[in-house]
Amino acid sequence: MKKTLVVYFSATGTTKAAARDLAKELGADLYEIVPEQPYTAADLDWRDKSSRSTLEMKDKSSRPAIKGRCENIADYDTVWIGFPVWWYTAPTIVNTFIEAHNLSGKVLNVFATSGGSTVEGSANDLKKAYPQYTWFDSRLMN
Repeated sequence: MKKTLVVYFSATGTTKAAARDLAKELGADLYEIVPEQPYTAADLDWRDKSSRSTLEMKDKSSRPAIKGRCENIADYDTVWIGFPVWWYTAPTIVNTFIEAHNLSGKVLNVFATSGGSTVEGSANDLKKAYPQYTWFDSRLMN
């Protein structure tokens, strides 16, 4: 039986709500990417050149630590990966998740929330960074 998983990172709750809606629509299970060190409002201040999120996004090799792993990822055929768009792409913590899990043979899709960006740039960045995987749909869910 084919199973779908909606994986998401949400710093402020907007993406969490979108993930819940998508999971309900698809009859999917939910998995939250939880940072080992939670993001504070100051960490998320994109106008502050020394904020945590700004520094992470400037460093393409940044891989913020996450709590746990999705131990049953092998049970899913389709995985939707969601996040808020930061600096026109996926937050680097999404890369931490992808690199910590074997997603081979799965149908991967992207969804994102954003105040002004499209999802296509983020989806293309992930496809380029992880060409070994099969990427399909992308959806902006504001």
